[in-house]
Amino acid sequence: MKTVLITGASRGIGRAIGQLLWQQGYTVIGTSRQPTQAETTPFELYPLDVSSDESVERCVGMVLSKYSRVDVLINNAGIALYGAVEEATVEDVRRVMETNLLGVVRMTNALLPHMRAARQGQIINMSSLAGLVGVPYLGIYAASKHALEGYTTTLRYEVKHLGIHVTLIEPGDIGTDIERKQASRNYQEYKRGSESAVAIHEAHLQNGPPPEKVAAVAAEVIRSRRPHLRYTVTSGDEFWVPWMRRLLPDWVNERLIRSHFRLE
Repeated sequence: MKTVLITGASRGIGRAIGQLLWQQGYTVIGTSRQPTQAETTPFELYPLDVSSDESVERCVGMVLSKYSRVDVLINNAGIALYGAVEEATVEDVRRVMETNLLGVVRMTNALLPHMRAARQGQIINMSSLAGLVGVPYLGIYAASKHALEGYTTTLRYEVKHLGIHVTLIEPGDIGTDIERKQASRNYQEYKRGSESAVAIHEAHLQNGPPPEKVAAVAAEVIRSRRPHLRYTVTSGDEFWVPWMRRLLPDWVNERLIRSHFRLE
């Protein structure tokens, strides 16, 4: 059975993926910034902060010394940032990008040499529907996922001939407790729109499908001999988001999004 390394595996989507793959007989290696404080998992949790070069090097070194190889890397660790884009400081943006984009780059670069040498491997990056469309008052998070989409697509082009498969999973609002930060600034002009958009988004999270739905898709991707570039995980009206982005003109998409989030 394959050996799978999952970042951000102590809760939410990462934990659900780890549990399902462990039940299916895979060797599962999870990571967490504070594994000793996490709930017990049936698989091992290694300490890892994907925003730190040293932490990534140390974690990957420990994993490879014990398991000798990683067949599948699932870059799942991520954080969100609420607030208008003007309310986010450069440090706010840097914090999100360090985890959601550069964390993926660090982990991928750490394991790609071993996958290249083996002429096989699989990398699954956890994106979001926010990587396809701009989301009011989640703009920095959306920007990080847009960047991840471009990075992952290009990586897929570049390593396919080496026997390495690269895939994006794009969940909508899933019922998890993803780490959420608030932008450092707070401007009155954005207060009403922010409160409306955040309330709607929080309601979606509370009523969204469970993380096990994403885990089932991840397991499908790993089993596939020819995995696609993109797999969306949606429910309700979210099903139409990828089609809206591809088929409708920008002014229609803007009107629909503004109406959905009840923006003035």
